Parts: sequence; structure tokens; C-alpha cells
Amino acid sequence: MNHISYAYGQNHFALDDDLQIILQHYWPEFAAHKKELIEFGAYAGRDIYETVYHVDHDARPILMTHDLDGNRIDRVRLSPAHRAVLQNTAHINRPPYEGGSWHHHFALGYLIGDPGMYCILTITGQTAYAIHKYAPEFNQIKEQLLRGDAYGATWMTESQGGSDLGANTAIAFPDGDHWRLTADKYFASGAGLTDYAITTARPHGAKAGPKGLALFLLPRVNKEGQLNFHIRRLKDKSATRSVPSGEAELNQSEAYLIGEAEKGIYYTLENLTVSRLANAIGAMGTARKAHLEVLGRVQRRQAFGSLLLEHPLIRRDLTDLAVRLAGGLALSFHAIEKFDKAWEARPPYTSAYHYARFLTHVAKNKTANHASVMTAMAMELFGGLGFLEEYAVAHWHREALITPIWEGPSNIQALDFLETINKQRAHESYLTEFIPLLEQVGTRHAKIAKETIESSLQKLASLSPQQAQWHAKHVLDQIADATQVALLYALAHSGNTRYEKLAELYATHFILHEEYPDWALQDQAIWGAGIDA
Repeated sequence: MNHISYAYGQNHFALDDDLQIILQHYWPEFAAHKKELIEFGAYAGRDIYETVYHVDHDARPILMTHDLDGNRIDRVRLSPAHRAVLQNTAHINRPPYEGGSWHHHFALGYLIGDPGMYCILTITGQTAYAIHKYAPEFNQIKEQLLRGDAYGATWMTESQGGSDLGANTAIAFPDGDHWRLTADKYFASGAGLTDYAITTARPHGAKAGPKGLALFLLPRVNKEGQLNFHIRRLKDKSATRSVPSGEAELNQSEAYLIGEAEKGIYYTLENLTVSRLANAIGAMGTARKAHLEVLGRVQRRQAFGSLLLEHPLIRRDLTDLAVRLAGGLALSFHAIEKFDKAWEARPPYTSAYHYARFLTHVAKNKTANHASVMTAMAMELFGGLGFLEEYAVAHWHREALITPIWEGPSNIQALDFLETINKQRAHESYLTEFIPLLEQVGTRHAKIAKETIESSLQKLASLSPQQAQWHAKHVLDQIADATQVALLYALAHSGNTRYEKLAELYATHFILHEEYPDWALQDQAIWGAGIDA
């Protein structure tokens, strides 16, 4: 792949100073796992990188509906390289359940970078998560999922509702020690690969709306050894081709209740928090792959008599990439940090858990925007070659475009963000953490970030419910920008002055909406991290 990619064959962990500094800041056990991360970074830059390109271009999953004997099987056929990568990365789901932390899992997910490949691992991990917390009687299945001996999935979406889970028509009837589910699940990620899915359905007679939903474990094969659901078709997607997505038909399918039926919507939203964190860190991982391609390009390509990296406008674009990357990565791991400390809470949950949810909405929404912009900019920096599918950089932009849509688009993130404020008062924990942090920094840009936080939340509190929804996306964005400024300053207090400069640059461009100051033009530590001096 060296002839079509600058990032291929490199160690994607060793090249990533931001990742290493942020992990050192948030993860106490980072040093003990650094050797593993170095090895995984080499694997990510070689085997994973080539395989995701191969699958995207030449080896999409293919649905096989019948075996040689005419039996309905509804299985996908994967390329051997695709299956090998999934087997070799299955271990990333284990750390939280083996005495480790979520930092470990998400650091490895970031290094994978490909949304489709990471999606398979994420939905498998989410299935294990639901069993671990609320259905320990199925721990044997959880162990299969964590070993990579089985694949999981989260099948919630139906065509008539989309993100509106309360509109779901899936129905469940009790039948002895199990339930019978009838439903059409319209966006079933992992279709044809899934051995066990968690899915929502409304028990017969339960109340309407989202609070009437229960969560169920749905096996591929029922107790009689028969296929338990059918895959109608796979979706033809513009990207994320490494995860087969399809339509699942449930017709009196055997399923098992997870936890208490009345708490199903809470389990579902909690599980969604895990995938939203994965979306955030995965978005930044995708953006970083495109960034690596750009760093290779600007060191080799000449224009108007000079290398690209010697041109001021190129350095300006590299500055924008660097600011977004550092800010988004810090925001993601801060949300992960809060979730890691609160994830064992159960309904009705704790204030720490609600705060983790608040930050997750902030991170998911902003990182998706960063990834979409950064990968588009990477294509532009390649010029015409960036638009050609034969080269690697175009792939990353297509992949990034799913991140604003998966796990709820910006409107849904804004509504859920409002809910954490109005019902859970999660913004109070946020103010308690970030206002003193910014006051302690005390710089002009820190004060601007502090004022942005205070004014945006005060305005939200003064509005009617309809007005609050109208402004919610803007406030969500303002909070994300001010938070990233604060977190970059916090990294600077760990001893790296580059992050103080990045905080100033972020505040200047994203809060004040001014151009980056020209002092950054000659500061290679800002725009040229990863470029040889």
C-alpha cells in the first residue's frame, strides 16, 4: 500500500504525541500498558490499515442466505483478512471486565480508526456490557463475546421511528422462561455476523412511549437449534462497509429479558452512552488517519518552487487540523474518564453518571464535526488526488461522514443534552469542575471560555422549552468549544506548554471566531508535530 498511502506501514501510536500525553494525563496505568500500545500501533498502521482499504474497495461482506443443503443460514462471508483483524482485535473489549479501565479500551479503538471495523467490536462490547450489569445469568455468553468466539449487536432502530424509540412497534409476548418477539429492525449493524443481539421491544400490555420498552437478549439460534431471525438484505452504504448493516426480521423470535422490563429504556440509553463514547473517540481516530496522510503529503509534494509545508496557507491548515485534533481527543478522554468512574451505577443512577452522560453528548457531537471537517480538509490538501478512490485519503472522509449520524445526530444530542440539564441538573457538576479550572488559569482566553460557559447556560435557563430546543445545538457547541479550551489548559499544567498555545488558538478561532494569529506560522511545534525538523 505504500504507493497509495503515506500513513501505511507506520506505527500509529508512536507517531501520536497527543494520544500519549493525554493518556498519561488521564490513565494512571498508562505506563504499564505502553508496550502493548506500541505493538498495537504497529498493527494498526499495517494490517488494519491495509485490510480496511481492501474491504472497502474489493471485499465487502456478502450475505449468504442458504447453505449447500438448502438450509436458511443468513450469514455473511468475510474476506480472510477481515476475519483475522476482527479476531486479533477482539481483546480490546476485555479491560473493563478484567480489572482494567475504559481508557484502555477506547485508546485501542482510537488506534483502529476505521468506524466500520470498530463498530463490530463496539456492538459486541455493548452486548457484553448489558449482560455483565443486568443479566449475569448469561455470563457464559458474555465470556464468548469477550473472547471473540461470538459477535454481538444492538438492534434498536425501526424504520418508522429512527431515533424516536418510543415509536417502535416491536412487540414481546411471554412464553415460559423466555419471550417471543416480532419486529422489523431496519438498521441492524452486524447483520449476518451477529450471534447475540440486544434489542428493544414492548411487552404486551406495557405503556406507550419509550418507558414501555424492555430490553432483550436475542440469540441467532433458538433452543431447538433453528435460525431465530432472518436477514432480509444488507444495506448498500457509501462507507462503513467493513460492518455489514442490514434489515432483521423477527417473527415470534425467542428472546430473554435483560434485567427488569420496566427499566428497559434506562438500560438502552446507558448502553447508548458506551457507543456514543466510541463514536467520539472513533471520529477522532478517523480524523487522525487523514491527518497522517496529510503530514506525509506536505513533506513530499512541491508547489510553486517549495514544499507544501513551507507555504503559509498550508501551515495555517495544518494548524487548524492540530487544534481540532488535540481539542477533540482531550474532550473525548475527559468524557471517558468521567464514565470510567461512574459506569457501575444503576438506575436511577448517580449524579456522577448523569454528568458523564452530559459530557458524552458534548463530546459525541463536537468530535463528529471535527472529523467531518478535518477529513474534508485532508482531501483538499491532496488536491485532485484527494478525490480519487484509489488513494487512501478519500476513504477517511467517507468514513467520517457517518459519525454525525450514528448514535443520534446533532438534534438528538442536543435534546438529550437538554434532558441532562433540566431533569438531572448535570450542568451543576460541570460548572463545579470547569469554572474553578478556568479561573485558576486566569488568562484572557480562559476568561473568555469561562464567560462563554456561564452566559450560554444562563441563557438556556431563561428560555421557554420551545426556545430552549431552538438554541440547544448552539449552546451544545459553545459548551464543547469552551470545554476544549479548558482541557487544553489543563494539559498545559501537566508541563507541556504546547497545550497552552493550543488552548489560545482554539479560543481565538472557535469562540471569538477570529483567524488564527500569525505567530503560529513559525511555530512548528503547533502545526508540525510529527514532521521531521
